[in-house]
Amino acid sequence: MTKTILITGGAGFIGSNFVHYLTRKRPDWKLTNLDKLTYAGNPENLDGLDPNVDYRFVHGDICQKEIVEPLVREADVVVNFAAETHVDRSIESAGDFILTDVYGTYVLLEACRRYPKPRLFVQISTDEVYGTVASGSSTEKDPIAPRNPYSASKAAADRLAYSYYTTYDIPVIVTRASNNYGPRQYPEKIIPLFVTNALEDRALPMYGDGRQIRDWLHVDDHCAAIELLMEQGQPGETYNVGGGTEVENIELTKRILKLMDKPETLIQRVSDRPGHDRRYSLDTAKLKALGWKPSVSFDVGLEQTIEWYTKNTEWWRRIKSRSDEYRRFHKQQYGTDSKIGGTNAESMS
Repeated sequence: MTKTILITGGAGFIGSNFVHYLTRKRPDWKLTNLDKLTYAGNPENLDGLDPNVDYRFVHGDICQKEIVEPLVREADVVVNFAAETHVDRSIESAGDFILTDVYGTYVLLEACRRYPKPRLFVQISTDEVYGTVASGSSTEKDPIAPRNPYSASKAAADRLAYSYYTTYDIPVIVTRASNNYGPRQYPEKIIPLFVTNALEDRALPMYGDGRQIRDWLHVDDHCAAIELLMEQGQPGETYNVGGGTEVENIELTKRILKLMDKPETLIQRVSDRPGHDRRYSLDTAKLKALGWKPSVSFDVGLEQTIEWYTKNTEWWRRIKSRSDEYRRFHKQQYGTDSKIGGTNAESMS
């Protein structure tokens, strides 16, 4: 059955991979990609799409209802990836996160309310809304306890979406995913930042003792989970999406260097960021009960990701070389020379 899908933030990392995924898996669907093209929204992320697929790109901001409303009105499903996502940037400038992540979500939901139809709204959230998890794994019924402006803005947006389900009967599904990795990720996140820096034999800035634990999920597995939930998810429900691979940042960094045959002397310790969450962990039994499970092992996925950045040097070098803002931010955050590294729709966590 043909569906019309509105994807917001579809020029960012996860959003663009979702566009590529759907054009491969659902070539009969009509796709509209709305993206503001902020620093992390890159039109090059959409290169290589099948020209025969019914796809269009709209340059615009989810905060502008005059742009949003006609796109929502024609859609059968809205998948909201559009967000500011980098924790460090949220500490520096929280207002941008509140505007896009919360108000932008409100504009989308209001458009769904104003033009009711059997339309599904999928709000892409994050495991970070649960806050740091000392032991065990977070279930969808656990209380949320965000500890930085980014995760607080995402928590607000996912609860706002849920409120539109309970108050206005808008079919809403919320997903909370663990750290994604894979191709086309803006090189401010730990894996692409460290891989691209290592390719240039530049320092890898490691926060604190590097013992922070993250669960890694390949972006294609995330896309598959969203596709499944669009078909089988229950409106009004939240679903955790995790890769089941918990790795300390220091171990991850050493794995990257070993795979790239680079020395561990490239690791450079920098001051830890304020309120840095120690560990995230998700219980994904609810999603797995629908038949989903990760298909990309972390070992294989990490190798493939390193290979992608190695083969696509022009993509990331253009980002690093053309962006004065990129270099300024990384020098400010890590206290290192701007040459070492340094969306709309994840942080160096």
